[in-house]
Amino acid sequence: MSNGKSDIGLIGLAVMGQNLVLNMADHGYTVSVFNRTTSKMEDFIKHCQENEPSAERVVGHAELKDFVDSIATPRKIVLLVKSTAVLPTDRDAVDKSIEQLLPLLDKGDIIIDGGNSNWNATIRREKELTEQGYEFIGSGVSGGELGARFGPSLMPGGSPKAWKSLKPIWEAIAAKVDPKSGKAYEDYAAGKPITKGETCTTHIGPDGAGHYVKMVHNGIEYIDMQLICEAYNLMKTLLGMSAGEMSKVFGKWNKGVLDSYLIEITTDILQQKDPATKRGFLVDKVLDTAGQKGTGKWTSTSALDLGIPANSIAEAVFARCLSALKDERVAASKKLKGPKVKEIKGKKKLVEAIHDALYSSKICAYAQGFQLMAEAQKEYGWKLNFGEIAKIFRGGCIIRARFLQKITEAYQKNPDLQNLMLDPFFKKELHRCQENWRKVVSLAVLNGVSTPAFSSALAYFDGYRAKVLPANLLQAQRDYFGAHTYERTDTPRGQFFHVDWPKADRPQLKA
Repeated sequence: MSNGKSDIGLIGLAVMGQNLVLNMADHGYTVSVFNRTTSKMEDFIKHCQENEPSAERVVGHAELKDFVDSIATPRKIVLLVKSTAVLPTDRDAVDKSIEQLLPLLDKGDIIIDGGNSNWNATIRREKELTEQGYEFIGSGVSGGELGARFGPSLMPGGSPKAWKSLKPIWEAIAAKVDPKSGKAYEDYAAGKPITKGETCTTHIGPDGAGHYVKMVHNGIEYIDMQLICEAYNLMKTLLGMSAGEMSKVFGKWNKGVLDSYLIEITTDILQQKDPATKRGFLVDKVLDTAGQKGTGKWTSTSALDLGIPANSIAEAVFARCLSALKDERVAASKKLKGPKVKEIKGKKKLVEAIHDALYSSKICAYAQGFQLMAEAQKEYGWKLNFGEIAKIFRGGCIIRARFLQKITEAYQKNPDLQNLMLDPFFKKELHRCQENWRKVVSLAVLNGVSTPAFSSALAYFDGYRAKVLPANLLQAQRDYFGAHTYERTDTPRGQFFHVDWPKADRPQLKA
């Protein structure tokens, strides 16, 4: 606290906002809080006073002016408000909050948008506020409720000047990892803030870079989750394994190369008994319809716009869309028939093969995400440090995993790495696992089990490594019906040709 003023302010006291406030207070920062619904702020302050040791560092305000006046200058104000803007011209609740704040601020004050805002809106907001003399940071915040409380992965984008002011707080509250192993420190039970290790935040770049990287993180999260679900479904459908049996498999996998937060929670989910009926496992009672908030769709749309083949990420989005058609699928299951699932022998070997298919597909998924970010930096004039991005993904965020340490090392060795699959370590792993990967995808197809993520990842691998693709015929078709021209294999790149295809010599058919 400086001269009786708070170090930072936060607007928006939903669960993420509350936990981020408590995280900052635990690290010694005094935080002013405001919420549009005053009663929510009052309930939060009461909870802090009754339950939190750092309660004296959380100060509630019912009036926005009082809230702003309570913060030391240059003010740092975090917005955790739901964003709906996608196009640069869209205006939403984040913009409304900014409009209400501006008359109360001084030039040089910093507004930090910590929500899941679209990067296009962040670019627009940063430009508008900079022109008016204010600073704006769009910061991705990943880790869910637990991460916000004890250490999220933070992805800020904005001016270096604004970052310099926010940096001490963001570095203090971010997740921490062991610099050698890349393993996140998660000793929350002690009730003390984690201060050791490398911090999981870095300045991503200007304007919308932080929110773009957070969006790609979420796109990778979509495919990561879908891959795990397909592994689960294959063990369930082809091997008839129970949720409890699969929990043990995932628990074992979590001690090896697949060690990750998502594998860890899958292990827990699969051993949860149904509390309602007291019989069987809860996962078997959960309806098979998955929701989504839009960031996976944004990632896929951006990949299409930039011409990057993030097909596995898109398939994960479509898989959720397909799951939502529950009634249609139930009706179709009575009319559309596929092959009968055959008895599979060699259960242990197939489980091992599914492990390798999951691992290989996961490598491809991350390769697609990083390839997309590489193209985005060209489009938007950013300079992204992929080694640093992989490093801050190691702790706090939803996709945190052991092999992110290997991704960090890959980009540290070669910052200009064209594709993650070309790194010596990952190339070796893909070569080692691909036989099992192909076996699993083949078995799934032959037995009528849908594996869009496994299959699209393999198609990406095979397509990327192909010296020649059938696009020569495709381009010939385009030239035939639209005179779109083509390049020749026997002339230098960049020379384009067109032929009048309908007049080409054709063999005459006999009557």
